[in-house]
Amino acid sequence: MQDILDRFLSYVKIDTQSDASSNTTPSTTKQWDLANKLVTELKEIGMQDVTIDENAYIMATLPSNVDKEVPTIGFVAHFDTTPDFSGTNVNPQIIRNYDGKDIVLNAEKNIILSPDYFEDLIQYKGQTLVTTDGTTLLGADDKAGITEIMTAMEYLVAHPEVKHGKIRVGFTPDEEIGRGAHKFDVEKFGAEWAYTMDGSQIGELEYENFNAAGAKIKIQGKSVHPGYAKGKMINAIGIAQEIMAALPKNEVPEQTSGREGFYHIHTITGEIENAELGLIIRDHDRSSFEDRKKALETIIFKLNEKYNNCIEISIKDQYFNMKEKVMPVYHIVETAKEAMEALNIVPIIKPIRGGTDGSQLSYMGLPCPNIFAGGHNFHGKYEYVPVESMEKAVEVIVKICELTATK
Repeated sequence: MQDILDRFLSYVKIDTQSDASSNTTPSTTKQWDLANKLVTELKEIGMQDVTIDENAYIMATLPSNVDKEVPTIGFVAHFDTTPDFSGTNVNPQIIRNYDGKDIVLNAEKNIILSPDYFEDLIQYKGQTLVTTDGTTLLGADDKAGITEIMTAMEYLVAHPEVKHGKIRVGFTPDEEIGRGAHKFDVEKFGAEWAYTMDGSQIGELEYENFNAAGAKIKIQGKSVHPGYAKGKMINAIGIAQEIMAALPKNEVPEQTSGREGFYHIHTITGEIENAELGLIIRDHDRSSFEDRKKALETIIFKLNEKYNNCIEISIKDQYFNMKEKVMPVYHIVETAKEAMEALNIVPIIKPIRGGTDGSQLSYMGLPCPNIFAGGHNFHGKYEYVPVESMEKAVEVIVKICELTATK
């Protein structure tokens, strides 16, 4: 346990927050700090063909140790953390033999991680948890996944009696801002299929995800003295309110689950003359996804008729549901499921309410389901990960490699 814990702690203490406003890859120079460390470690544990390109995409090979032809498979994780919450000066807390009660993350600020609110906590009673100190995120998304892949490869190098085919490893920047797969060289990677280690609780196995789009709405108003504004003022803030009011009230993240789609306004800025909304559109069903985009465009069209074309909207697709690409090779899901069951892990097969590098990679020719990395409450100060879940994820990786070589 201590080895995997030490490795994980060494990763999360390195700030790798990405930045959507940047046009570079990686989007922040600090991502290179962990990327270069990973390259060194891959070489130290005995991986071959270790490469890092000008955009910080890392690849490495574990050669086959069987004398027959078996599929080349891969494992992928991302090393950036979300811009949604600070990843600077991460100070992890280690809770050994968790007693099932409230965990004080920060006494001074009265920040409590409680099983009364976060019900999943109670299933880890008696285990070792890694939490934040209440001031930053933890970074288990997805440094837990990197830890697990690295540890599994180190184990396989040290245990040649475990038979496996050629294994490829890939670590990417900028997944949290939707660009993790944008410059991933699928042909160079050379795997028939892969798995992202980027899920949450132990047992998760996902091959469905949202269809996703982002929208920006810009409103041009007219400022007039309020005492003389009748028939003249166009208040951009008021129009922004009308747009928000026109969206379905119940189709928001906090009121949906499973395969239910939503609209999510995540930024708003404005004054009388100018206002801007940023939102995302999500739906698992492709037809419903297209309908959502059209519905938003219709709202803007009607308001433009009312306010003399003062609104601009741009909608950009971000990624699509990987199910379409995974179903023709569904055996790759069955292999992961078989690996979990062999380790007495109950598979939790469910749709991802989000996306991973795997959703984009699947459409780039690399079918790529998602497997649990063990963390909970990503992107915030309540994030935590049980060390035992990371250990199980390592075992799953090893078992998948073994099963792929022996079938």
